[in-house]
Amino acid sequence: MRGKRLDMQRQQIEIDFTEPRILCPQRRRQPRLTRARWWFAQMRRVVDQAWDWNVGPPARPEQTYLELARSHGKV
Repeated sequence: MRGKRLDMQRQQIEIDFTEPRILCPQRRRQPRLTRARWWFAQMRRVVDQAWDWNVGPPARPEQTYLELARSHGKV
């Protein structure tokens, strides 16, 4: 068992650079860009269809009283 472990540690990993693979990031980015375009199109549509709000008159001043709870014991 120990001899087999040493043989595995002495092995070398080989990487072949004669035929490099060309990675195409466009393929992976395309679905994300499509979803992003869809999302922003939806948000623009919502903004375009938003209602204009009419501002109401300012509220009247109101004075309120706060009743504090009375303690049950002596202070």
